[in-house]
Amino acid sequence: MTDPIRVLVCDDQLLIRTGLSTIIDAQPDLEVVGECADGRAAVDLARALRPHVVVMDVRMPVLDGIEATRLLAGAGVEHPVKVLVVTTFNLDEYVYEALRAGASGFVLKDAPPDRLLLGIRTVATGAALLDPDVTRRLVGRYAARIRPVRGTAHDTPLTPRELEVLRLIADGLSNSEIAAVLTISPETVKTFVSRILGKLDLRDRVQAVVFAYRHGLVT
Repeated sequence: MTDPIRVLVCDDQLLIRTGLSTIIDAQPDLEVVGECADGRAAVDLARALRPHVVVMDVRMPVLDGIEATRLLAGAGVEHPVKVLVVTTFNLDEYVYEALRAGASGFVLKDAPPDRLLLGIRTVATGAALLDPDVTRRLVGRYAARIRPVRGTAHDTPLTPRELEVLRLIADGLSNSEIAAVLTISPETVKTFVSRILGKLDLRDRVQAVVFAYRHGLVT
């Protein structure tokens, strides 16, 4: 039997924290190994308990979720931890900042429990979780901030087809949706995505979206 996914829950509101933990712990493949109410405690507990996923609120005392995420999953972290941001603000600037800090995705606090559980399982596998509709709106709102001061499509090592796939990723499409648009198989799309991430030295689809906007590949 496979060991359960170890989860650390961090939220400064006791009622929400308890609710999240109850939902997660009720799953046979998930286990809450700790809870905390601020980002500093999240960093300390994550380093001590080694969870597979940290469910992280954004606005917290002592150290906010963005800085905590950067310390746990940011560039240069020796043993990065997967972070799933849970927030009440689907278009909050802090969500975008958390993704830049290294979070693997986000879900909304008012989403159905199944969405939260899917998010934890998805992030634990090393994949990114980005809701297409929310991604389009989020990136659209902050496009001015992440649009580049350098780089164009001509500066990337991608083929024209890979650039096409990257633009569709940045538009929030899933692999199956990209496959339908390009009339290719989902397996072929997976191959393209892997090549894109490898060539650009990106961790996941979250970083691919940010890269595309920073380099002016989408409008």
